Amino acid sequence: MAEEIRAEMVANVMSVVVQDGDTVHDGDSLFVLESMKMEIPVLTEVNGKVDRIVVNEGDVVQEGDLLALLE
Repeated sequence: MAEEIRAEMVANVMSVVVQDGDTVHDGDSLFVLESMKMEIPVLTEVNGKVDRIVVNEGDVVQEGDLLALLE
């Protein structure tokens, strides 16, 4: 079953740390978001493999937007 990684707030995508196919572990950083001049890392809470990155650096995301899928 795929694990959905979603934005928790309105933010700019500063960097995408992983690529499709990367293996990730609980606590790994997937993205760095910027909101109100603060950098917020998006961490995974599961072990898995990155199935699909949905956003790109420079994108603006809204609360609840899908960022990535992990398998």
